[in-house]
Amino acid sequence: MSILVGRTTRVIVQGITGHDGAFHAEQMLKYGTGVVGGVTPGKGGTTIHGIPVFDTVKAATDATGADCSVIFVPARFASSALREAAEAGLRLVVCITEGIPVLEMVYNYHYLRERGVRLIGPNCPGLISPGKCKIGIMPAQIHTPGSIGVISRSGTLTYEIVYSLTLAGLGQSTCVGVGGDPITGTGFLDLLVMFEEDCGTDGVVLIGEIGGEEEETAAEYIRTKIKKPVVAFISGRTAPPGKRMGHAGAIISGGKGTAEAKIRAFERAGVPVAARPDEIPVLMGERLKRR
Repeated sequence: MSILVGRTTRVIVQGITGHDGAFHAEQMLKYGTGVVGGVTPGKGGTTIHGIPVFDTVKAATDATGADCSVIFVPARFASSALREAAEAGLRLVVCITEGIPVLEMVYNYHYLRERGVRLIGPNCPGLISPGKCKIGIMPAQIHTPGSIGVISRSGTLTYEIVYSLTLAGLGQSTCVGVGGDPITGTGFLDLLVMFEEDCGTDGVVLIGEIGGEEEETAAEYIRTKIKKPVVAFISGRTAPPGKRMGHAGAIISGGKGTAEAKIRAFERAGVPVAARPDEIPVLMGERLKRR
């Protein structure tokens, strides 16, 4: 099985006529994702890659029966795109856009949450259920169907670790990039619960990084609530003290959010933490054997 998306997911692409939107809409379509429409104001009535384009999300949703949107619009338009998707009644919104101001995302987070819309991102690579559905920019060729769930704050590390899993014969049920900004929609805890309840997932890989406290919170939740094997990797072990690194969410404050603090939290929870990304398949294989 998979979580969040599958073969029946119907997707619209907001910003489909832009360079990135057009390219990735075609890649998703080639993968077999049900891309049923696109949205660009003023381009309604046209098509791109055979996909009909509409002026508004509401028009696209009414015409196609879409239940998911992926957003490829520039940061200055992204908040409007998020709210428009929520108003159209979509159940899942995946926001690839980076650079949305933090205060805008605080408002967007609550706006979508109050309307029962699940948000993935922003500033994320999206998600994929191998062999079923790909939404966003993850490279399809490195994924293979299987039973390992992957949750990650880092796009590039996701690809490296997924490729290592695939080479080791450990396919994936669903891989989700939660995004690296301070304010994101769906986090580690949400996804851990979904993977724990998914009968098609046997183990979970959690990829974190310095900044924030979500990994520490996830470690405590795993210790008390999660029965399936979990292994982790934390990037940023060699980050110079006081220097801002990578994502906007990679902010360390008051001694919290360091790689060391996160690693200690996982170790206290009985979660093995890989020193290198290529160690993940070995650690996961050992945990699966002990089930």
